Order: sequence, then structure tokens, then C-alpha cells
Amino acid sequence: MLGWVAFLALTLAKPVLDGHLPTLLLFAVLAAIVAVIIVCAVGVVNEAEHLAHRIGDPYGTLILTLSIVLIEVILISAVMLGPGDHATIARDSVMAATMIVLTLIVGAALLIGGMRHSDLRVNPTGISAYLSMLVVLVAVAFAFPTVIGTGGAYTPGQGVPITVLTVVLYGFFLYRQTGAQSTDFQEVSGARANADAGTAADEGQPGIGAILREHRAEVIARILLLLVTVTPIVLLSHDMAVFLDDGLDRLGAPLALSGVLIALIVFLPEGITTIRAAWMGEAQRVTNLAHGALVSCVGLTLPVVLVIGLLTDQTVVLAESPANLLLLGVSLLLSLTTFSAKRVTALHGAAHLFVFVLYGISVFS
Repeated sequence: MLGWVAFLALTLAKPVLDGHLPTLLLFAVLAAIVAVIIVCAVGVVNEAEHLAHRIGDPYGTLILTLSIVLIEVILISAVMLGPGDHATIARDSVMAATMIVLTLIVGAALLIGGMRHSDLRVNPTGISAYLSMLVVLVAVAFAFPTVIGTGGAYTPGQGVPITVLTVVLYGFFLYRQTGAQSTDFQEVSGARANADAGTAADEGQPGIGAILREHRAEVIARILLLLVTVTPIVLLSHDMAVFLDDGLDRLGAPLALSGVLIALIVFLPEGITTIRAAWMGEAQRVTNLAHGALVSCVGLTLPVVLVIGLLTDQTVVLAESPANLLLLGVSLLLSLTTFSAKRVTALHGAAHLFVFVLYGISVFS
């Protein structure tokens, strides 16, 4: 209720807020929006944790990641379909999300979890699947258009097959993640200990179908409540962009910082849930939340913006700068080395956070 009331109040007050606000009032409005978002984020985290414990991974975390990413994709699409030129909105948004997830969220989670638990282990097959997807999707989104595109954008002849292949790959990933390979995304203690272990049903544990039949009303109610709570977070973050750009301009900060801050706010529920999972020692849930969200973010955003570009004859610039491509390469390589270890530690987390600092320096350069 707080989130929706705040969004309604912000919408009604737009005629007044659209004018030139005093600096103190501008930052007061920003602080109020952030405070409301944090309260809503706590509600999202609570619902996500209830769902995850009720229906288990990867289904519980998948609901949270898809709800946040889908709303973010809708907002990017709305901006592209609105007035003005927004050729780089998708690139800037997804780039910021990628660096925040791979370095800040993962780094903070591993640092906190590694300091509290001496033995954090992930399911190697599951994390390998995530990182394989990310290597391909990030390359297609940011690097490949630099090599074969025109002006940093795919031509229509290139965009159509790229869109189809991305949708097929992401759809096949979800099919396997929620089907035959679902145990690859469970905690090591809950996954099959050896190759000849039985299925969850054989072990006497209820499968997802049985859980949904028994707790259908609760699961549906919690999913709806999660969506109702997460929507004002993204809507408020989107409206906040105008005030944030104005505030950063008055402070003399780079406007690229705006995209980073908005991505931080949008992924706040995901980040809080991930860090809490690390605090509880649930290493696989950390990667399900972080890397699962990023796979969905790139896998859904890329085909949607390419289709919008084709239908509206807009140029969708995806090619990144050499500095950002280097940072993406370092982040992916670091992720591969981190999660190839038998156990992840606080030292791995510190290395990821260091790369995020480098990204911050590049934003201000």
C-alpha cells in the first residue's frame, strides 16, 4: 500500500514537481522515494523467501527473478516506444545490471557468506550452465554488434536470426532448468550425491506438482502479492530517473551514474535476498538469484528491444565501449575462476567487489 500510494502521489504531484525545484527539496523527494522503495523491497524479499521455502529451488528464486526482470523489460520497452531518441537505453540499462550483479551483488554475498561460513559450495553443473549462458548472451548483446554491426547496431538481416536464436536458447534453458536438470540448481546438500541417486519422488520428497496441488491457494496468493509489491519499486525507480538526472547535473556528476543508480534500486530486492541467502550459507541459492536474474535480464531484454527496433524502424545501439567490454570480460573470467573452485570464500567476494570499484571509476572517467 505504501508503494502504490507513493507512486500515486508522485503522479498527481507531477505538475508541481516538473518545475525547477530547490536543491534541498529535490534531494528530499529523492530520499523519500528511496525510503519507500526500501520498505517495498523488504516485502518482496519476505514473499520470495516464503515461496522459495514452500516450493523449493529453482522454482522459488525463478519467480522472484522473472517478476523483477519482466517489469524492467516492460519499462525499457515503454521508454523505447515513447517520444524521443532512446537508441542506447537498453545497452546502458543491461550493462549496469550486468556489472552490478556479477561484481557488487555476488561480491557482497560471497564476502559476507564467506566470513560467516567456512564452507560455501555450489552445484558445479548448475553454475556452469548459468555462466555458459552468460558468456554467449553477453557476447551477443555487447561484443558481437561491435564486430559485425553498423554503427554499433545490428542490421535487420542480422537482428532477426539473433532474436530467434536468443529466444530459443533462453526458452531451452528454462525448459531444462525447471525440468530434467532441476536438481542441478539445488543446494549441494539437497542435490543428488551421486549419479545413481533417485529422483525427489523416489526419495519420498514431494515434487513441484504435488506441492502446487497441496498449496495452490497459498502459492498463487504469494505470487500475486510479490508482483503487486515489486511493481511500485520499478515504477518509482523509473519516475525517479528525472529527479536523479537533475540532481546529478547540479552536483556535476556524470549522467551515466544515473543508469547505475536506477539499476541498483531496481535490483535491490534481488540483492537483499541474495545477501540473506549467503548469510544463511545457501551458496547455490546465491547463484540462482544473481546469475539467474542476469540470464533472464539479457535473455529477455535483447530479443524484445531488437523486435521493437525492427517494428518501429529505430536504431538499437548495443555495441559497448572498449573499456566496458574489458570490464565485462574480466567479470566473466573472474566468475568462471571463482565458481570453478571446490568452495567459494570471502577472498573471492573481495575480488568481485574490486572489479565493481573499477567499474565505478570508469563511469566517472
